[in-house]
Amino acid sequence: MKNLHPGEEIIYEGHPSWRSILAYYIRGFVGGLIVAAIGFLLDGIGLAIGLFVLVFALVLVAGFFRRFATVYTITNQRLRIKQGIVARHIQQTEIQRVQNVNTDQSMLERMLQVGTVDFDTAGTDDSEFKFMGVEEPEEIVAAVDVAKREAAAARE
Repeated sequence: MKNLHPGEEIIYEGHPSWRSILAYYIRGFVGGLIVAAIGFLLDGIGLAIGLFVLVFALVLVAGFFRRFATVYTITNQRLRIKQGIVARHIQQTEIQRVQNVNTDQSMLERMLQVGTVDFDTAGTDDSEFKFMGVEEPEEIVAAVDVAKREAAAARE
């Protein structure tokens, strides 16, 4: 992360896990099969294979950019979410404003060891401050706890 404040240290920085967009990859695979079947009906196996490879390659590349265009950062002073490559959206809040940290995992997400960490912050209506699709969400909660303790110790 660029532009760290004086005395600011990164505690956690990461991207959504590839496992969090597994459903996206599966839908892309099925979509590729459907396009391949249409290609087979139109022109045979050569077109079918070519279309499948093209569609699935596009899905893989899009999934890669989708993941790496999102960066979650926890420092001893703030939380930050950066999304986008061409168009960019950045959310951040001071660590002392974080009041509650909640995790959400479906049964499938628990098996994949991914989940969403939701931050409730003081004085904002920004209900969408979430780290989505992160590996081991309990570790994110622990990192925020460390950051809050460091921020509290720095104020004393």
